[in-house]
Amino acid sequence: MVSQTLSVRSRIFVAALAASVINGLPAVAGSGHPAHMLVSEMTRPPAGWVGFCVEYFPECMTKPSVPRDMLLTTQAWKELERVNLWVNTHVKPMTDIDHWGVVDRWNYPDDGYGDCEDYVLLKRRTLIQLGWPREALLVTVVLDSEDEGHAVLTVSTDKGDFVLDNKKEDILLWSKTGYRFVKRQSQSDPNVWVSLIDPQSVVATATGHFGILRPGTHD
Repeated sequence: MVSQTLSVRSRIFVAALAASVINGLPAVAGSGHPAHMLVSEMTRPPAGWVGFCVEYFPECMTKPSVPRDMLLTTQAWKELERVNLWVNTHVKPMTDIDHWGVVDRWNYPDDGYGDCEDYVLLKRRTLIQLGWPREALLVTVVLDSEDEGHAVLTVSTDKGDFVLDNKKEDILLWSKTGYRFVKRQSQSDPNVWVSLIDPQSVVATATGHFGILRPGTHD
């Protein structure tokens, strides 16, 4: 029943949001960092993404495409804010152990519960349903200040890479989040993952279930 309710609410939310036109754009001040993340070589995808593609096989049956940045209009920015807030408030945090009885599982939080990757997947799906290009919506792995693994959604726009995060209400330019960025989906193919170059020259090695510095917990 919770799953059906959330799905119905999601469809209503998407329909209402697609029809809205609202004012207000973020002020993007210079920070000494590039507006877009620095991409390095290809790397292995997280095990959770591989498992997600097994469960949601049709969604991962994509062909390589031309990378696209979203034009960050006033309406687009407000859509981002509303999607981020809606998902963050309608999904309750729950670890995979408590939710599924396994250490790591990526899934849509259609029953109303999930951890960080599940928030990301729902935001990505909702924005795609609103007409946003898949190439601009990138699942991204980061490290927080305690070197714990975490997942966020990077939105690549003409004004830079912005981050949607279940831990924060505000949508921030990637360089303003305080995270160290490890890897993300390629803009040309969501099944190809690329390493990210940390501007502070802090290099994270590829180990652990996230494929990052240490296994850690994530929420």
